[in-house]
Amino acid sequence: MIGRTRGSPALQAFFGDALEGTLVHDFWAPYESIASDDRQYCLVHLLRELEKVDLSNSSDEWRSFAKMLRRLIRDAIRLRRRPGFTPERYRSRILRIDARLRQLATWKREDGTLIYTDADTLRLAKRLRRHWDHLFTFLDKPEVSFDNNLAERAIRPAVILRKNSQSNRSEQGAATQSVLMTIFRTLELRGHDPIQTVTDALKTYAQICELPPLPAKAAAND
Repeated sequence: MIGRTRGSPALQAFFGDALEGTLVHDFWAPYESIASDDRQYCLVHLLRELEKVDLSNSSDEWRSFAKMLRRLIRDAIRLRRRPGFTPERYRSRILRIDARLRQLATWKREDGTLIYTDADTLRLAKRLRRHWDHLFTFLDKPEVSFDNNLAERAIRPAVILRKNSQSNRSEQGAATQSVLMTIFRTLELRGHDPIQTVTDALKTYAQICELPPLPAKAAAND
């Protein structure tokens, strides 16, 4: 499947033609404008939101809902980490988790009346319903993480640089830094020397007035 971007001009400009694979991200709405093969919402961000709401909401309905959702998420994470299950037993456990999720995410009855009356509970239940197909993708795909910590670690050097340099002085400067840091980090992850690769690309541009595409992932023996 070829990924497409829709709805967000900034993301369209950033991602360009396609995004393949599974996109792991938090619940920031603009990420939903990116089409990909599959996606996984960050469960750590969801747990943090439960903790945040706990500080201001002590209703019985919220406490019960949050407790069940925490238990569901932790059971899913434990299932992923637990070795020794046969494929059949592992699949049956996933189906149980899916059933629990759908029960929590059902926020109104067939007659249209609300099951939840607490505002925070209703809001989170609607979110679960909206995204339930992509909350436990990691259970079906061993290569996918249940959090987006990798992405947050990847942008940390850029954040530190921005802080140490007292931030950018213009929108153009901020955009330029974001592009350069993205290229630099992508080249690192693909096993290339960023400085040498960018230097070679600029030499190519000087000769033919055209930049080469980002190189693919380097072979293991490169």
